[in-house]
Amino acid sequence: MLYEIGFMRPDRLWALVAVPVLLVVYLGWTITKRSRHSADRSALAVLFPKRRAWKRHVAVVAAVATLASLTLAWAMPNGYVNVPKDRATVFLVIDVSLSMQAEDVAPNRLAAAQDAAKGFVDELPAGFNVSLIAFAATPAVLVPPTSDRNQVNAAIGSLTLRQSTNIGGAVDAALDAVALIPPDPDHPNDPAPVAVVLLSDGESNVNKGGSVTAAQRAKSMSIPVFTIAYGTPNGYIISDGQRNSVPVNKEELRKVADLSGGKAYSADSLGQLKEVYSGISRSIGYQREETEITERFVGYGVAFGIIALLGVMSLAARWP
Repeated sequence: MLYEIGFMRPDRLWALVAVPVLLVVYLGWTITKRSRHSADRSALAVLFPKRRAWKRHVAVVAAVATLASLTLAWAMPNGYVNVPKDRATVFLVIDVSLSMQAEDVAPNRLAAAQDAAKGFVDELPAGFNVSLIAFAATPAVLVPPTSDRNQVNAAIGSLTLRQSTNIGGAVDAALDAVALIPPDPDHPNDPAPVAVVLLSDGESNVNKGGSVTAAQRAKSMSIPVFTIAYGTPNGYIISDGQRNSVPVNKEELRKVADLSGGKAYSADSLGQLKEVYSGISRSIGYQREETEITERFVGYGVAFGIIALLGVMSLAARWP
């Protein structure tokens, strides 16, 4: 994907003045021609009869577009493209508390989170290590940092629900697991970037206040925590025959993201969650690099030139 087009020789863009001038001249000629009441026997009228007016318009616009494209190419345009990072480690932390069985997100919060998480893992660059941590009252490192996507996805699919929520403990578990990251054989002394992506639907009811300390610790280690508040205000579960409301709570997760230097997201459907994961993947998995794109505009110019040529050939053709 291309971002923020600029030009290495912006001084050459002055030639674009010809584009509106030519369009104004052509528009004026067209209006004048239509206003004539007598038969027009000019050479243009012979070549471009009225019944072919639309072809004439296409040919002229394509010719002007050719000029514009080649002028932009002459100015040596450049832009930014997304390039996969060589390596990094992502700790994927998923809430498996009982509230994740709420069905406000079909088929339920946990099943939808599992589906989206697998897509997220597959979207990360191949050189990344991924670790999976599940948490409820206590966290568990189910998969230490690895580049084996199948292992991570299998563990995501086997997640089971447990009681309570401990967001601070989950963040601390990810930070402790940094020690498990395998060294890069090519750069053993050069630590790779680390990020934590944490999904939860509620607030801590165990180790309250621990999430602030954990977020501050993450900040001190330069490890951003990207949080996803997942669910709707109308979520509920049935426990012991009673309906218990489990609305999503965004405040604690937002605070964790802000304090750690990450970013807070929210999603109330599987589609939104996939979009959030995709955005996070681009944010932590890719970097923007500047590249010259002159050939792209040359290609545009050639394409428009062909259209203009075909239009002129069609207008000049004589059919029996």
